[in-house]
Amino acid sequence: MGSRNLLKVVAQNFDVLAGPLVTLAYPLYASIKAIESKSHVDDQQWLTYWVLYSLITLFELTFAKVIEWFPIWPYAKLIATCWLVLPYFNGAAYVYEHYVRPCFKNAQTVNIWYIPRKKDIFSKPDDILTAAEKYIEENGPEAFEKLISKTNKESKSRRNSDYMIFDEDDHYNSYNSNNFFHQRIYQSYT
Repeated sequence: MGSRNLLKVVAQNFDVLAGPLVTLAYPLYASIKAIESKSHVDDQQWLTYWVLYSLITLFELTFAKVIEWFPIWPYAKLIATCWLVLPYFNGAAYVYEHYVRPCFKNAQTVNIWYIPRKKDIFSKPDDILTAAEKYIEENGPEAFEKLISKTNKESKSRRNSDYMIFDEDDHYNSYNSNNFFHQRIYQSYT
């Protein structure tokens, strides 16, 4: 009768007993073996596993109240963890190859700090001296002198004519050759 009750308790709490073995004990053992081996394949498998295990744990901690509503969650987690851990499936390596690696291999940066320029009549760009100082600071005085000489050569060829510059809103502004130098420095900085 005692062994029957023990088996009943083990069956009812299988996820509680098998969970730590599958999610922690075996991966720790395999990770140590991977560190000691010269193969990078097993390193990838176990590093990926620990990243995924951390994400699962964070998910559980974050949504603990919601997870309590799903009595099947511990079993689903155990099955998913077995798929990630067992060498027959190599689930962690699969997740890495198909989901994690493409994100990093084809990395696209997103600038979340983008602040659009103001488009009203009261906003004004940096003045020419500030733009020139920034250009010299970034590129050096020699580059600034080259820019001045190049601009002087271009302005000599345009000395007698005015020209138009179109801005972002398709408005045009007429500039003479003196303003070309200022516009050229400001554009090279921005």
